[in-house]
Amino acid sequence: MKGNKNHLMVFLFALAAVSILVSGCTETSTSQSIQTQDVTTVTITDALGREVEIPENTEYVICSGVNTLRFLTYLEAQDMIVGIDRAETTSTASNAKPYSLANPQFATDYVIFGETRGQDDPEKILSLDPLPDVIIKTSSAMGYDPVELQEKTGIPVVVINTGDLAENRDDLDQSLRIIAQVVDKEERAEEVIAFFDEELGYLNAQTEDIAEEEKPTCYVGGIGRSGGPQGFQSTEPTYPPFLFTNALNVAYGDTDINVADVSKEKIIEWDPDYLFLDLNTIECGEERSGLSLLTNDDSYSLLSAVETGNVYGVLPFNKYGTNFGSVIADSYFVGKTLYPDRFEDVDLESKTIDIYTFLVCEGDEEKGKEIYDSMINTYEIPAFTRLDI
Repeated sequence: MKGNKNHLMVFLFALAAVSILVSGCTETSTSQSIQTQDVTTVTITDALGREVEIPENTEYVICSGVNTLRFLTYLEAQDMIVGIDRAETTSTASNAKPYSLANPQFATDYVIFGETRGQDDPEKILSLDPLPDVIIKTSSAMGYDPVELQEKTGIPVVVINTGDLAENRDDLDQSLRIIAQVVDKEERAEEVIAFFDEELGYLNAQTEDIAEEEKPTCYVGGIGRSGGPQGFQSTEPTYPPFLFTNALNVAYGDTDINVADVSKEKIIEWDPDYLFLDLNTIECGEERSGLSLLTNDDSYSLLSAVETGNVYGVLPFNKYGTNFGSVIADSYFVGKTLYPDRFEDVDLESKTIDIYTFLVCEGDEEKGKEIYDSMINTYEIPAFTRLDI
């Protein structure tokens, strides 16, 4: 009888212990569940006017489409990405981008979640580890619709319009500020915006009072497009380095000109005093490149700029969107070339290094020098030099 009582006591003790353990596990599980669901959010307005609810403390993001990762790098938040789109995995000469050159890990360390220009893959996004808290996406008619992408992934999608440094400057500033809200970099965004203001303000101040009759005429050829490198007849009537230095672009204001195609006859008719060549044109090959045409085409040999040796190579800046630092560097080169007395105090190499150091190198001047060397020497002919025609 005594033995049975002992067995009963052991059984009851064991039952109590199991009950306590189960109770403890249940409480812990409930606590974890509540913690997972209790995420503080904030609402921001994206470029489409959508109110998007995102985590207050965003840790991880992905960047879809042109300029998004570039802007994230300008904001010094590139380490927050957990995946990459395919366009960011190459850093060859034909795809030289300062922000990528400064971050070679883009090409090697990240899983690809989609194709170029916003062609996202929801399944690949959901397989990322860790999952992004927010998807930052360029507004575009191409690629996944942002609302549909958000519905398929359950991840907030914040849209930006990339803008530019000229007519669409407000969009550019807004893009930086929207991304800054997502990644908690508002102060840095204002620094970048102020940097652009200061550089463009200086360029304008040095050139705005030059009389029209004192300005030489100029033309830029070989402007690359989304379709790839182009020949000498590819120009840009609103070429930013000419706009920012108040230069006389012979193609400006001619409404009959297709932005990507000017006739040879038109260029000969204009006969500009200075020619600039986007060195990306070299990739067209011997038969089509602007450099080859200027060298071998007898019609072009009669141009005043060719006869006087006023033909110069400039940095390409149309690479998966606009490399804004290279736009500013090209502007300083154009300014020094057209109006040397107005820019005699500017050391172009130091200025370009400073630009890259600030925008993509987090203040690391040695890295800024490396990016400068890489960009200037992307092709066999260095940029910012007189071309031997």
